Amino acid sequence: MEKMLVGCFLLILGQILLLPAEAREWPPSRSISRGRHARTHPQTALLESSCENKRADVVFIIDSSRSVNTHDYAKVKEFIVDILQFLDIGPDVTRVGLLQYGSTVKNEFSLKTFKRKSEVEHAVKRMRHLSTGTMTGLAIQYALNIAFSEAEGARPLRENVPRVIMIVTDGRPQDSVAEVAAKARDTGILIFAIGVGQVDFNTLKTIGSEPHEDHVFLVANFSQIESLTSVFQNKLCTVHMCSILEHNCAHFCINTPGSYVCRCRQGYILNSDQTTCRIQDLCAAEDHGCEQLCVNLLGSFVCQCYSGYTLAEDGKRCVAVDYCTSENHGCEHECVNTDSSYFCRCPKGFALNPDKKTCTKIDYCTSPDHGCQHECVNTDDSYSCRCLKGFTLNPDQKTCRRINYCALNKPGCEHECVNTEEGYYCRCHRGYTLDPNGKTCSRVDHCAEQDHGCAQLCLNTGDSFVCQCLEGFLINEDLKTCSRVDYCLLSDHGCEYSCVNTDRSFACQCPEEHVLRSDGKTCAKLDSCALGNHGCEHSCVSSGGSFVCQCFEGYILREDRKTCRRKDTCQAVDHGCEHICVNSDESYICKCLEGFRLAEDGKHCRRKDVCKSTHHGCEHICVNRGSSYICKCSKGFILAEDGRRCKRCTEGPVDLVFVIDGSKSLGEENFEIVKQFVTGIIDSLAISPKAARVGLLQYSTQVRTEFTLRNFSSAKDMKKAVAHMKYMGKGSMTGLALKHMFERSFTQVEGARPLSARVPRVVIVLTDGRAQDDVSEWASKAQAKGVTMYAVGVGKAIEEELQEIASEPTEEHLFYAEDFSTMGEISDKLRKGICEVQHRYLFEENNLARSTQKLFHPTKSSGSPLAEKHNQCKCENLIIRNDTENGSPGKSPEIQMKIQNATCICTSLYQGLQ
Repeated sequence: MEKMLVGCFLLILGQILLLPAEAREWPPSRSISRGRHARTHPQTALLESSCENKRADVVFIIDSSRSVNTHDYAKVKEFIVDILQFLDIGPDVTRVGLLQYGSTVKNEFSLKTFKRKSEVEHAVKRMRHLSTGTMTGLAIQYALNIAFSEAEGARPLRENVPRVIMIVTDGRPQDSVAEVAAKARDTGILIFAIGVGQVDFNTLKTIGSEPHEDHVFLVANFSQIESLTSVFQNKLCTVHMCSILEHNCAHFCINTPGSYVCRCRQGYILNSDQTTCRIQDLCAAEDHGCEQLCVNLLGSFVCQCYSGYTLAEDGKRCVAVDYCTSENHGCEHECVNTDSSYFCRCPKGFALNPDKKTCTKIDYCTSPDHGCQHECVNTDDSYSCRCLKGFTLNPDQKTCRRINYCALNKPGCEHECVNTEEGYYCRCHRGYTLDPNGKTCSRVDHCAEQDHGCAQLCLNTGDSFVCQCLEGFLINEDLKTCSRVDYCLLSDHGCEYSCVNTDRSFACQCPEEHVLRSDGKTCAKLDSCALGNHGCEHSCVSSGGSFVCQCFEGYILREDRKTCRRKDTCQAVDHGCEHICVNSDESYICKCLEGFRLAEDGKHCRRKDVCKSTHHGCEHICVNRGSSYICKCSKGFILAEDGRRCKRCTEGPVDLVFVIDGSKSLGEENFEIVKQFVTGIIDSLAISPKAARVGLLQYSTQVRTEFTLRNFSSAKDMKKAVAHMKYMGKGSMTGLALKHMFERSFTQVEGARPLSARVPRVVIVLTDGRAQDDVSEWASKAQAKGVTMYAVGVGKAIEEELQEIASEPTEEHLFYAEDFSTMGEISDKLRKGICEVQHRYLFEENNLARSTQKLFHPTKSSGSPLAEKHNQCKCENLIIRNDTENGSPGKSPEIQMKIQNATCICTSLYQGLQ
């Protein structure tokens, strides 16, 4: 009853406050001190002091999304300024904070920022529109957690200072607002929700406090928002009963117009006395879904299970407790769960021991009745009989019989088949051995298998061998060696002088100068010449017991006193010698003058092969030249300065730069082929600071220097850099790459040798498509500076662009391939082209300074060369085959030369040799 009387009193007091200004008496100094002459709402003067000394913490939350235009945003700021006019702003009375939000929350000022109303008004007018999303829930969360914290100026809850949120929005939130707004209201915050335009009214009601008719408002547009000024003046300035009465609310006291209501924290509900709270029985109020038991918690509930069960992972179902997995059951084999415990079980063929945990296998074979002939074997639930190796079980499954593998398998043994325990094997008769196939038999060769020791013949017997002798021989007592039969001793030979054994008999022999008579036994003396072994070439004349040789007319006896020769053969016959005829015994020989050698016909003369007759020292090829020689080199080499050694054409200096297309049209796979192509060219060069220097550019939409002319001095390091080159894979700015090459790649900074050194400069440009810029300008400039330009096009490369890049003549400097798999031929042509460039340098430059020396060796030379001016590039000097049979150097008719461009370039001439 007292609460109702106080409420009535306050209502009357509120009506008094609504009286016109002239009907109320206010101290004049108050009006002057607050200085409200700047801007006054029509109702402000009437209700000017209605909020005086009003203690409250007020936070404005303003929608600053992109749907609020500039004009409407200004209307909102005016509305806030109008509200500020009737608030008594100060640290001890009303404190004001302001948030505006879009996709994020911006804290314009907090409850502790300003102490005077003028400062707050100035801050509101200075606000900038965010123009982003509509995260209303995020803004309420910020106010709940931060804006109303004591750190930001909110007064403690124990002081019962009202906390008020006034939120203005024009659209549907992009996040959830219901839950966070409820939390804010449950903490005692009074929320006024103002919607403008097409706002969902139900959404506003989830934000605002109850009763909704006092805390939720909706206007058609921002121009009508001013009409709410007086409404909020009345509501904000109403006396808060919670702060002046002993409300006795257990949790929260919520002000209502002229009264209050009690509220409980989340998880509690208000008792029938409307002041105290009790925990909410969610198990009874909701479909909790618990399978067995539901237990209330603060603001929630949990499911529980009966004894012997445990809660499943979903938190609702119950499953029986698996004691076997949760305890150390100790079962040897199998654990079986019961309602409240477990027991152990053994598998088939086992019995549980008295300890009720371990198992013992049942030995069925211990029974004397199993009847197995050989072995008894226990099974899971019985036993079986088993036979020893080489036996099989009979149909009675108990007795055994031996296995006849020979009969079962029919192995095909040539002689005998023998059974074993596990199978069979083939065996041969005596005197035979088993062949490697294990089936057939071969007679044993005892003579070949052992060191028989027979001197002549070994003869195999059944299981051994015997020695025998050849015809005319007899076996000795050792039964191995043989002795010749002595027919002379064994028979009455009757020889007058001596008997000689033959293979099968004997023969009689006579002494020297005697001959055997026709009886084959007696001897007669012979004439010396008649003996036939005198050796006279012409005639033999007996003389006493000896003989002498004589020659025919016109011949004379030689020193051996047996053979004869003509007296002067060279004069007597037409000898045909080209140079000199020399008598030799009964004939003659032809000889040649000094410096010549005799031809194969033995009569004609040829000049001597100086190359073969002297130590010429030529590294590759020696070519006879008159009475001397010159050294020459094989294809791909040139003669060194000493006139003897040879060096490769690639040993000549050259500055070579690759310009490689790395555009996306190339592809990773083809880019790897290009890298192999580059490596192949590098392999053909002598890489060193004094010989070949190589640089490489890769280009796409940009140009990247992979390595300069100075970076590497060995082919190994250079090929490694090529292998690690990364594919760019974008556009195709060929002209940009040529510009980079012209302006930078051939500078001394990047390793190029100065122009004064006259070292050839070569560029190989490889592309597979149309350039995205002009190529002619920088290609022409490079050619004009003496750079030899090679253009290699693959696939969709444009011929006109390749012609602009390539040096003249284009047929020697432009190469095209249908696809990357056919680039090998191009690589060979490029190697030859680069070699020609190096040749030109080696020959043309060296000939300007000095003439190459040529070695000449006379026939009687001591080996020192005679100097002679000699042009190595003279066409005839490139012929590496000589016909010197006529004594002078000449060209073989099979060799032809082809001279291109009227220039004698060594490599070109070598290619022309057919």
